Amino acid sequence: MTDELRNPPAPLGLIAGNGHFPFLLLEAARAQGRPVVVAAIREETDPAINARAQEDQGTIVHWLSLGELSRLIETFQHAGVKQAVMAGQVKHKQIFSSIRPDWRLAKLLLNLRTRNTDMLLGAIAKVLSDEGIELISSTSFLEPLLTQIGVLTRRAPSEQEQKDIAYGREVAAAVGGFDIGQTVVIAGQACVAVEAMEGTDATIARAGALMHTLEGEASTLDRSLTVVKIAKPKQDMRFDVPVIGTATIATMREARATCLSIEAGRTLIFDRAAVVAAADAASIAIVAQPHGWPLLELG
Repeated sequence: MTDELRNPPAPLGLIAGNGHFPFLLLEAARAQGRPVVVAAIREETDPAINARAQEDQGTIVHWLSLGELSRLIETFQHAGVKQAVMAGQVKHKQIFSSIRPDWRLAKLLLNLRTRNTDMLLGAIAKVLSDEGIELISSTSFLEPLLTQIGVLTRRAPSEQEQKDIAYGREVAAAVGGFDIGQTVVIAGQACVAVEAMEGTDATIARAGALMHTLEGEASTLDRSLTVVKIAKPKQDMRFDVPVIGTATIATMREARATCLSIEAGRTLIFDRAAVVAAADAASIAIVAQPHGWPLLELG
């Protein structure tokens, strides 16, 4: 009898949000031989997760509402889950407006010092830990998707875009220090939009709409938009990992943004080849900067 049959790997708990991220993590975990117990969020998770689970007998899906923290714990404990990951976005406004919390989550919410996302998710991680379930970073399964330092596209950022990146990173770091958002949009070294609960794509679209209203008006503001997305200074990589995909590039194209700066080693790119191809087609420059300072010298 093989070691795998004598000592089968412990199941991994997957708390699945929206988008393609949960599917990628599911595939990566199964490639490592880990059976997966999926806690799918009714308000967020793509129902296609059911079909994906049917293709793999080692995957089980349980559907829960966003506020059912006690049921989440009971589901994982019953399945023997000792480690869990969060993958996929849960909209910030959803967390604080749409849920009907059970007694455990209600108690947690009442005891929060500040009602921001990291504080809430950190408190949930503590509750899970107290119940014998360790929340680990999703990036431990998806390291090949983390960006490396350098220019990803054919076109490098222009001199003006590099100035906007430098300024934008300062602003984003300050905003991120308050756990408000990860993304800012800059034009001519002026901040056009800051991400809050609406998410990255909505922030970019809002900046594009604002620039559209200025068309034809006399202004010293450069119409070229640079999007800067960073991990927050105290980013907990167990949840809310910065992510970009083809939807990000499509939104930038619609907003007529010309440059995207992300952080190397702390940003996941889904379908990198498609992202780069879409950016090149739109003449959008993408650069992965080192975490912190100094910035990458681009000449």
